[in-house]
Amino acid sequence: MSEVATNYVEPQLDSNISSTTKSTSLPTDRLERVWGWGMADSAVEYVYQPSTAEGVAVVFETAKRTNRKIAIRGAGRSYGDASIGSEEISLDLTRFNRILDWDPSTGVIIVEPGVTISDIWRHCIGDGWWPYVVPGTMFPTIGGVASMNIHGKNNFAVGTIGDHILHFEILLPNGETRSCSREVNAELFHAAIGGFGMLGCFLTITLELKRIYSGKLKVLPISCPDLRSMMDAFETRSGTADYLVAWLDCFGKGTGLGRGLMHQANYLQQGEDSAPFNSLKMENQELPDTFLFGLVPKSMMWRFMKPFVRNTGMHFINWAKYQSGKLSHLKSHMESHAGFAFLLDYVPNWKWSYRPGGLIQYQSFIPKETAYDVFRKQVELQHKFGIISYLGVMKRHREDPFLMTHAVDGFSLALDFKVTKKNKARLWKLCAEMDELVLHNGGRFYFAKDSTIRAERMSDYLQEERVQAFLKLKKQVDPENMLQTNLYRRVFGQDST
Repeated sequence: MSEVATNYVEPQLDSNISSTTKSTSLPTDRLERVWGWGMADSAVEYVYQPSTAEGVAVVFETAKRTNRKIAIRGAGRSYGDASIGSEEISLDLTRFNRILDWDPSTGVIIVEPGVTISDIWRHCIGDGWWPYVVPGTMFPTIGGVASMNIHGKNNFAVGTIGDHILHFEILLPNGETRSCSREVNAELFHAAIGGFGMLGCFLTITLELKRIYSGKLKVLPISCPDLRSMMDAFETRSGTADYLVAWLDCFGKGTGLGRGLMHQANYLQQGEDSAPFNSLKMENQELPDTFLFGLVPKSMMWRFMKPFVRNTGMHFINWAKYQSGKLSHLKSHMESHAGFAFLLDYVPNWKWSYRPGGLIQYQSFIPKETAYDVFRKQVELQHKFGIISYLGVMKRHREDPFLMTHAVDGFSLALDFKVTKKNKARLWKLCAEMDELVLHNGGRFYFAKDSTIRAERMSDYLQEERVQAFLKLKKQVDPENMLQTNLYRRVFGQDST
């Protein structure tokens, strides 16, 4: 849990960062291998972990003095290379992590960028508040989720995290600190949110939370026999649901292509929970840490999963999940907010079951008019290439006002692929063909997840007015192009100079 700061006073420079040294080299003891969360991307970097705004400024000065680039990094939960910068400086913000102010009468919280989603909900739920938007895991930092402008299972209803950020302070590479909101420095506000860390480093973020009257959600499973019925269910239920998310069995084909299980969740209204004080207790939101009747720690579960993380095993697991979903069809039950929201946290380090090659996630966002055809063809391409996504997740989305938005009035499909030495070249070719489908149909990509896009496939995208406006703003606030990641170089065709 992050410490809550009262009567906050800006601390002095971090003792482990010197602003006076004239050396143009960096200490070798800072060299570490930094990994993307999916373990398919990594790089050796000089890692700095300031705990104050002044410390962040010193890292910026150090980069200028040594002619290094900076990759800003939160908790490192992006699947690919979004927070990796080969042989450059990694600005790790996980120690810059205090809750500066919390007002339980308004639901407004002010935090430093290293505060995590977990820190926020644990601190606020007892007062009857929950973040409007959370990802599938509670461990990303608020600076990271703002940089990627994350969405949740309720994007169709409440938009992205950026729609609920009221204000932030940001340190720009040119040395300026700016306060930004929808009224003040509005252009920078709408560019830095979703700007994947290329415009500056957040110093504080002010966020509004949602009032809740119970620690429980009413959850309804809906079994869908094919892709068309799945998408129809989204459209039918989006007017009454608070959350909608669907799992797809990508092994299904023919009449069963796109079959899966949707979950609708709704908040309990005031008075529906007979014991809200108890259900809102933090301890009643905690995910279980054991399985098999409490006999085995969940930290060991990835070892049990590993033998199944191959085509035959995952084919069976997807089939079994679909069959069990048919049995639970339209049988509602109660779940905690954390239990419903953070499915990826039920098995700690589940990604290790994908070793040694790791995994990538391919997520595309397609307008509603063409989403069915694109997703159907994506599944068909998987079968053609013989590389099937072991986990497919669909959501419904709406547009937002942010400059580098990934959102459309349509749908997204996230696909998890195992990476091996044998399949890597073929997998990247599969992703390239899916890229063509997405771009040809007015789709978008989510940089928090991407590992494979290349600039040569993005020429039309890069010429879009909003993208050009973003790059123009970057030149203004980062004239030396100091902020770079491997993702930025790969997607935008930028070198390190």
